[in-house]
Amino acid sequence: MRPIRTSAVAALALTVTAAVTLAGCGSSGTAGAGGSSSASYKSGATFTMAIAADPGALDPQASAVSALFQLSQFAYDNLVSVSSSGQTQSELAKTWKVSGTTVTFDLNAGVTCSDGSAFTAQTAADNINYVENPKNKSPFLGVFVPAGAKATASGSTVTVTLAAPAPFVLDSFANLPMVCDGGLKDRSTLKAKTDGTGPYVLSEAVPDNHYTYTLRKGYTWGPDGATSATSGLPATIVVKVVSNETTAANELLAGTLNATQVMGPDSTRLSAQHVSHVDTKALIGEQFYNEEKSHPTSDPAVRMALTQGADYAQLEKVLTSNKGAAPTELAVTPPTGCTTDSVTGNVPAFDASAAESALQAAGWVKGSDGVYAKGGKPLKLTFIYDSSLGTGGSAAAELAVSAWKQIGIDVTAKAENQTQVSGTMFGTGDWDILWEPINVNTPDQVVPFLSGPTVAKGGENFASIDNATYDATTAKAMAINGPEGCPTWMKAESALFKAADVVPFANNLIPTYAKGAQFEIIGEIVPTSIRMLG
Repeated sequence: MRPIRTSAVAALALTVTAAVTLAGCGSSGTAGAGGSSSASYKSGATFTMAIAADPGALDPQASAVSALFQLSQFAYDNLVSVSSSGQTQSELAKTWKVSGTTVTFDLNAGVTCSDGSAFTAQTAADNINYVENPKNKSPFLGVFVPAGAKATASGSTVTVTLAAPAPFVLDSFANLPMVCDGGLKDRSTLKAKTDGTGPYVLSEAVPDNHYTYTLRKGYTWGPDGATSATSGLPATIVVKVVSNETTAANELLAGTLNATQVMGPDSTRLSAQHVSHVDTKALIGEQFYNEEKSHPTSDPAVRMALTQGADYAQLEKVLTSNKGAAPTELAVTPPTGCTTDSVTGNVPAFDASAAESALQAAGWVKGSDGVYAKGGKPLKLTFIYDSSLGTGGSAAAELAVSAWKQIGIDVTAKAENQTQVSGTMFGTGDWDILWEPINVNTPDQVVPFLSGPTVAKGGENFASIDNATYDATTAKAMAINGPEGCPTWMKAESALFKAADVVPFANNLIPTYAKGAQFEIIGEIVPTSIRMLG
């Protein structure tokens, strides 16, 4: 999810998408034929890409499902953008300034919405204040808009007053899609259509099948001044929902897709045929426990036993088909705010005997059936994992379940697609163990998911984590500007791992394959970077 960004759909994030993509995964790079000149670009063509799951309702500020985060990029703009090197660039705003707890954006002149109306500084301020209002339950509150911020407008200038310092505030606003006045007045209109300033407009929506976007004329305020008059920019974008990676790979080879993200065995087949691709770094193995009091995983001993009872180094190899690597931090989506290691030496090591000892010390007793119980209740858990993790995810989940059963924990695994996982995390709460990676750029963006108000109390803390050391340390990190605070952020994250609140266990480079087109990925495919090849 993006911020939730998850790993298996092109440009995932629960940004609260971060992505529920809660978050998108991504790095920067260009996919497609190298060395192409503008003479080889083809204008007026259709670019077709695949996503693994339907995004659901299309309101760009109401969900962190990764698929929606990618679709939103076509029709909506942000105040600023971020280059592949991590530099802040213009988009709706031509200039910006951060001074203490005050952030100002001066908007480009002549920005219009898809219905022809003007996009004003007041519209931008209304977007920020909408997300800020807890009653609206936007998953972007505290993720892409710092909690407690207030926005005002004067002329072409938007002024955001922060409640406290925000060390990566421009990175956050580079992820907040802006809705036009019509959509702000009636959010129900955004469920199946778009109302933004972006380079494309939704022209057809067939849920669970495809979404078609049409290029706007006169668009001149894209990232770093990109325009819709650029040679090779597709006239139409079709986003197909293709849940099966083999099917997507076959369509790419047949020429009915121009782009698809493939992370399973089919990636070997595509690479063997020299299909161009760009690799995006993502945290794809991330385990959470439901710490709400009614769940057995609220017991620290149970969480520790589950953490020590499985060999996560082996799970990483299975999940990534032996192509991945051990994780180093929670925010890995390039361009990242920190580049250091909070994981190594802080996640409890694999030790099945220690896992059982932890349970026994907490009063759990193994029954004749080999399953631990306490107070007459057997230790039976529900394990949800994201189906977009592919065949590697299924195999790794099976291996984890087997390991847990060997130490006396009865775990039942269930695969769900991203939309279903989002509903489970932020709705039913019917889970004990969860594999759903949250991919973000900076460590502050993941804080609302790991602390603060729980989902039951209107927050984004879906696992009901209550780690005092993490809370206190992130509060200190928030007061330190940018990368200077990275050591403090890493100390905060390590507290989560030591307490078995979160178990990151696998990074991977996820290839997005391209045929007949080239494009840049910065978190998601950048719409104005797409070039159709002649």
